[in-house]
Amino acid sequence: MPAAAATLAAIALYGLLPQSLVVGPRFVIPGLELVLLISLLVVNPLRMSRQNRATRSLSIVVVVLIAAANLVSLGLLLHLLVDPHAAGAPLLIGALQVWATNVIVFGLAFWEIDRGGPVERNLVDRRALPRADFRFPQDEDADTVVEVAQGSSQQSGWMPVFIDYLYVSLSNSSAFSPTDTMPLSHRAKMLMGIESTAALITSVLVIAKAVGSLT
Repeated sequence: MPAAAATLAAIALYGLLPQSLVVGPRFVIPGLELVLLISLLVVNPLRMSRQNRATRSLSIVVVVLIAAANLVSLGLLLHLLVDPHAAGAPLLIGALQVWATNVIVFGLAFWEIDRGGPVERNLVDRRALPRADFRFPQDEDADTVVEVAQGSSQQSGWMPVFIDYLYVSLSNSSAFSPTDTMPLSHRAKMLMGIESTAALITSVLVIAKAVGSLT
């Protein structure tokens, strides 16, 4: 499953952070995240076809835990900015790891919240789905030229999958604003705002400081 692979990538990125960007023993947070992920997969291996409140809550706990750990690492990065003795190369590598984890974790968050989550999007008739948190281009392409309209939500039954949400997260972290997909709900706007602010701090302040330290 792409989402599980992305979660493992985020766990690995945190585990490889420089020690100065980790609170406590290095593998406590990644270990706990891994246990939660394995528990989720064992309890419900058919993630896209079966769900209950416990498994959905566990999925959200995993995402929140990774996000919280990454934001703490970002705070430690900011603290290093005022340290004149901080080495530039480790700071640059750490900043890139924090940024990449940011992209993954918010992609997971978007994937989990939109239209009731991945299981509901996969199983429930779209007329019975909760209100959308995001509006994708395919949701409004039905009245365009034939070859484009054929892939629209209305004509083909298209529904976003994890890679679509990961792309939304990547573009939001790169452009610091929505690109082709618009947030509709307050929670989607709040999450995108947090992500773009964290990405801006990482990209502009931390990486600029690290590059400056290399010269």
